[in-house]
Amino acid sequence: MPTVRDMLPTDAEDATLVGRVLDPQVGPCVVLVDGADAVDITDLGPVVSALFEREDLAKLLAAARHNGRRRWPLAELIDGFADGPAPDGPRLLAPVDLQVIRAAGVTFVKSLLERVVEEWARGDASRADEIRDRLGATIDLAAVVPGSADAQRLKELLVSEGRWSQYLEVGIGPDPEIFTKAPVLSSVGCGQAVGVLSSSGWNNPEPEAVLVVRADGTPVGATLGNDVNLRDVEGRSALLLPMAKDNNASCAIGPFVRVFDGSFDLDDVRGLDIELTVTGRDGYVLTGSSSMAEISRDPLELIRHAVGDHHQYPDGFVLFTGTVFTPTQDRSVPGAGFTHAVGDQVRIASPKLGALLNVVEHSERAPRWELGIWGLMCNLRDRGLL
Repeated sequence: MPTVRDMLPTDAEDATLVGRVLDPQVGPCVVLVDGADAVDITDLGPVVSALFEREDLAKLLAAARHNGRRRWPLAELIDGFADGPAPDGPRLLAPVDLQVIRAAGVTFVKSLLERVVEEWARGDASRADEIRDRLGATIDLAAVVPGSADAQRLKELLVSEGRWSQYLEVGIGPDPEIFTKAPVLSSVGCGQAVGVLSSSGWNNPEPEAVLVVRADGTPVGATLGNDVNLRDVEGRSALLLPMAKDNNASCAIGPFVRVFDGSFDLDDVRGLDIELTVTGRDGYVLTGSSSMAEISRDPLELIRHAVGDHHQYPDGFVLFTGTVFTPTQDRSVPGAGFTHAVGDQVRIASPKLGALLNVVEHSERAPRWELGIWGLMCNLRDRGLL
């Protein structure tokens, strides 16, 4: 069972951590972490997206710990993690609400090659090893700067040899892949089930740093995310990306947004190391890591491609930044690689951001997404917060 210490950053006493708690008797509440408690600050901003637009955000949050607000012990919010939170008790939600959930793909060379493997294998995991070996021997992308003249020359060479790929286009071309990962309010939080389709036989978690960005394009904080991916679905056709990426409970974010302040900023995000551990009920353990230092496009460049004169987000947005982690080790069948099993415990962690903890369930059986935008607005109205 995870503890509060497991969930929080190693320097939690210096961190400004904002999240959301579902109180079944009241509704969603915006919270600030104070020691071992989550403090209710919903009156300062009934939704996180509005709170993060405040120019006096740091000052406002610093003062919120000291005025007798309602509190929930963090230990109670993750109690029963392995079996899922009690339906009648408070629990953590994803720490974002009205922000659009966007994701950047193919931002690391290793994951770029794995996307090409998926494409050429047409979703057949048994062909992956042979294609992976062939790619590694013929294409060296480590020194290629996306959008550069060298990248264009490499593209021309590969096109002439009939080896170009749509994934190479977004990996080293001038424009990154940025897509909508999940609908507003649909992401799940720490301690909740994370979903994969029951029909998928080749899938994996994608541990990522997630930037939280204001409407004007200013990043205000970061958190952790799991951009769950169905590799067999995307491998059949890139046009099936929505099916591969967006299913019930297939987007996990949390545990809290660490707001940029004197103890944490965008340079810290650029240096994050993110660890992944998957523990199966059968005793299987998968470990891996992803380092933001290996990203091929700077986080600010990704933000600029997402927001600007070409596209606006009045309620802000969150941006998954991609991952270098693509598990290739076999789980059961030789040559079939890794895929999830129901009951897998997934831990995505980074010292500066804490740990995002989820248990895998089939999307069809995970708790249904029921509170949408209109439901949230009605709840806040009835509580006198709008």
